[in-house]
Amino acid sequence: MAKKSKFTKANYLKWYESMLLMRKFEEKCGQLYIQQKFGGFLHLYIGQEAVAAGTISACKKEDKHITAYRDHAHPIGMGLHPKYVMAELYGKATGSSKGKGGSMHIFSKEHNFMGGHGIVGAQIPMGAGIAFAEMYKGTKNVTFCSFGDGAARQGALHETFNMAMNWKIPVVFIIENNNYAMGTSIERTTNVTDMSKIGDSYEMPSEVVDGMTVEAVHDAIERAADHCRKGNGPFLLDIRTYRYKGHSMSDPQKYRTKDEVNDWKSKDPIEKVLETIKSNKYATQKQIEVIQKKVKDLVEESVKFAEESPMPEADELYKDVYVEQDYPFVRN
Repeated sequence: MAKKSKFTKANYLKWYESMLLMRKFEEKCGQLYIQQKFGGFLHLYIGQEAVAAGTISACKKEDKHITAYRDHAHPIGMGLHPKYVMAELYGKATGSSKGKGGSMHIFSKEHNFMGGHGIVGAQIPMGAGIAFAEMYKGTKNVTFCSFGDGAARQGALHETFNMAMNWKIPVVFIIENNNYAMGTSIERTTNVTDMSKIGDSYEMPSEVVDGMTVEAVHDAIERAADHCRKGNGPFLLDIRTYRYKGHSMSDPQKYRTKDEVNDWKSKDPIEKVLETIKSNKYATQKQIEVIQKKVKDLVEESVKFAEESPMPEADELYKDVYVEQDYPFVRN
């Protein structure tokens, strides 16, 4: 029997293609890293795709997004061609940050992706600042600020939450709660394991969301964004998700069992969407294979682009360090 849904055929096909591209891109990144095609850190988003996909489908094009260093999927889902992300990983001049940021610092001003950030929790006050700027300019744009359950322990979060509520800043705080701060479980860091309660002392509205179900993420984001656009201030979402890979490529993952990982893999968000497509006959097997080939070709194109792109010129070391602008006055 077909699974009933308020979402359309177009929604599901878009989600499937978008999340599959995120997954296959990350899998390829893991392979290339092992081959030592590029260095630095590499944090894969595999398993968490529904969080990014559901957020992006529920927001408006003009809204801003900011996240941590697990940041490849967000800009790709927002429309940035994956070849520019891959080139950035390779440190090439054609990368989204001119090859200067690497895996943890993907940016796309064109797509309103305000970056991945390597300092744990740094994006929390920055996200509120971006949202304040939108409010100051009189727009109805919302900023979506994503961070992990580990980053939620930073003191800057509390200062930001207090200010955001006091000034009614239009920001949706998204905890991408994958159960582990690197290798430390939530239970070992706090006795408040329901992270939606963090906003209680600021009277910030919050929800717990099933982050392995893209429809649930979309609905929650839609509600939270509407709350912000009406001038009611920030909203907190504790989105429960899971990463199938380690914290980074150097993570031996000894802190969790194979049974735990396999249990979460049985809730795979991409497989859920694919099952809905099949049960509702939104696409034939041949049409599904066309999407899969399109994704495969995009990933291969991205690798070829990165491999063939030039390295930055030496003088790039001295560029983008300071903002170049003419000041209206000069002090004597």
